[in-house]
Amino acid sequence: MHTTENLRGIVAMLLAVAIFSLMDAQLKLLAGHYGPMQVAFLRGVASLPFVLLPVVVRGRMARLRPVNVKLHLLRGGLSVLMLGSFIYAVRESSLATTYSIFMCAPLVVAAISVPLLREKVSRAQWVAIAIGLGGVMVMIAPRGGGEWVSVGALAAVVAVAAYSLAAVSIRILSRTDTGESMVFWFSALLSVGAGLLAIPKWVPLLAAHWPLFAGIGLTGAMGQHFITEAFRRAPASVVAPFEYTALLWGVVLDLVIWGVLPRSTTLMGSVVVIGAGLYLISRERRSP
Repeated sequence: MHTTENLRGIVAMLLAVAIFSLMDAQLKLLAGHYGPMQVAFLRGVASLPFVLLPVVVRGRMARLRPVNVKLHLLRGGLSVLMLGSFIYAVRESSLATTYSIFMCAPLVVAAISVPLLREKVSRAQWVAIAIGLGGVMVMIAPRGGGEWVSVGALAAVVAVAAYSLAAVSIRILSRTDTGESMVFWFSALLSVGAGLLAIPKWVPLLAAHWPLFAGIGLTGAMGQHFITEAFRRAPASVVAPFEYTALLWGVVLDLVIWGVLPRSTTLMGSVVVIGAGLYLISRERRSP
C-alpha cells in the first residue's frame, strides 16, 4: 500500500514540475512584452478563479479567513519580490540557468531555519549547504572577457532568497491557518502588490496574448493541485528529489522555443547544487 501511494506521489510530483515548467515558459514569453511586475500581477489574477472555485463548490469559504494577518502580509510582500525577480530572471536568462540557481532554495531554507525556526543543522549538513552554494557561485562566475554575474542571474539569487523566506513563513503559518487560506491570500496579495507596482509602466494587454493569460492561470492551478497531491500521498523525502527534473524541462523548453542550450558552467554548477540538495534530503529521511 505504501509503495503504491509513494508511486502515485512521485507521478504527481513529475506532473507538477512539468506543468509548472510550462507555466514558466509562458511567463517568459509574456515578459518579452510586459514588465516583470505586470506579468506577476497577471499570474496572480489569472490563478484566483481557479483557487476560489473549488473552495466555493465545497462550501469552505470560512476556511479562507486569515488568522496570522501580519505574517500573511509579509508573505505577500515576499511573493511580489520573489515572482517579480523570477520573471525578470527568466526574461534575461534561459529557463535552465534560472532553474539551476533556483535549485539551491532547499539549501537556503535549511540554513535560515536555524536562526528563524531554531532548527538544528549538523556539521555535515552545513558542509553540504556550503558546497551547494559554491555550485551557485560556479554558475554566476565571471565569463570570458571579465564579465561579472549577469543581471538575470542576480535576479534569480534575489528570487531564491525571497522564496526561501516565504517557505519558512509557510511553516509558521501552517500552525494557525488553513491551506486554502494560505493559497488564496498568496494569490490575492501578489495580485494587489504587483498590480500597484506595475501601474507606472503599465502596457495595454494585446488580444493575441489572452491564450497565454488563460494558460498561466490554468497551469498554475493544475501545478498547485498536483504538487499538493504529491506531498499528500508520499513523504517529502520521497517526492522532493523529483523536483530537480525541472532542469530537464528547462533545457528542453529552451531548446524547442528559443533554440538555446545552457553553458557548461551552468551544468557543472547544477550538478553540485543537486548533489548537495539530495544529500540534505537523504539526511532528512534518516532522521527520526
